[in-house]
Amino acid sequence: MKILVLNCGSSSIKYKLYDMHNHSVMAQGGIEKIGLPGSFLKMTLPDGTKKIIEEDIPEHTKGVQFIFQILTDPQLGAIRSLEELDAVGHRMVHGGEKFNKSVRLTPDVLEAFKACSDLAPLHNPANLKGVDAVATLLPSMPQVGVFDTAFHQTMPAYAYMYALPYEMYEKYGIRRYGFHGTSHRYVSQRVCEFLGTSIEGKRIITCHIGNGGSVSAIKDGQCIDTSMGLTPLEGLMMGTRSGEVDGGAVTFIMDKEHLSPAEMSGLLNKKSGLAGVTGVSSDMREVTAAAYKGNTRCRLALDMYAYRIKKYIGAYASALNGVDILVFTGGVGENQADMREAFCSGLDYMGVSIDKAKNDTIHGEEAVISTPDSKVTVCVIPTDEELMIAKDTMDLV
Repeated sequence: MKILVLNCGSSSIKYKLYDMHNHSVMAQGGIEKIGLPGSFLKMTLPDGTKKIIEEDIPEHTKGVQFIFQILTDPQLGAIRSLEELDAVGHRMVHGGEKFNKSVRLTPDVLEAFKACSDLAPLHNPANLKGVDAVATLLPSMPQVGVFDTAFHQTMPAYAYMYALPYEMYEKYGIRRYGFHGTSHRYVSQRVCEFLGTSIEGKRIITCHIGNGGSVSAIKDGQCIDTSMGLTPLEGLMMGTRSGEVDGGAVTFIMDKEHLSPAEMSGLLNKKSGLAGVTGVSSDMREVTAAAYKGNTRCRLALDMYAYRIKKYIGAYASALNGVDILVFTGGVGENQADMREAFCSGLDYMGVSIDKAKNDTIHGEEAVISTPDSKVTVCVIPTDEELMIAKDTMDLV
């Protein structure tokens, strides 16, 4: 079975083609700057090299059509014809309370998904464009939606509700939903496979740390709490997002700076986090390099960043009544040994003991980085959200 996975953003489409007999990646790449001058497709060739193809892509249907064209190209393609495709799986961002698992995309499902667009006005409409493009080009192709929020729907009400007037939940669905759910689900399952143990009875904290970041508490394979909220803004300090901040500070800044709600949202989502504190960059690698050169604001940002992650680990250890496995994933979690060490520093009260020599050698590979006598097994597990989407798609079709 061959399954195409699409992740459609407002001006981009990422794709991976899987052969599900052995879970191998047959082709992968992405289109950027859709609807803008200079749009292009960047693909990874079988030998690992990158190839960029410039093409005018005014909208998503043309983008999906161009991906189909590349997939079947005699020189660059991975399949002879589109008839070899068995299904398409889509990353869908916000399913609200309507979706607690992946589903076949029927007209009724799509209508329910559209009703969640108020909760993710930038992401959900873009996801729908990809679904509509495939339906236009291949009307009989089975399509599956895999929701970022679905894994977190097992949270109890006391964890997901905000202490706001209850009618805000009844009228607008204001509550914690959580994101990165496909990643948290994948790494929590994969770490148990890697360790040769059952997920049943395990208390796991998963830390998806990248330009966006979130932490989840997982018990017996089910999420009981997560750091992101109604939107991906809540929780950890991120590349350009503030993470948790006093609501009173938000209204104070709006009043003093005469900002509209949209402008305040832009400040919190695009001008804060590492970028806002450092004034240097939202990229952890650049911030780290500047900190080592003596930039005090970059050092402050790194300390803030690590401290918040450590606080969530401690809080979720309490929620779980202990921890068996601590997992790091995402761009920072997988590749930056110094930050993993900082996240775990001071967790010795929990029985966390890092093997510094081992940790320093791990970059983007599955590994145990704790010492043999550590009470908590600490692992690095590279995430694979696309494979999770492909697996769900195969199961449903």
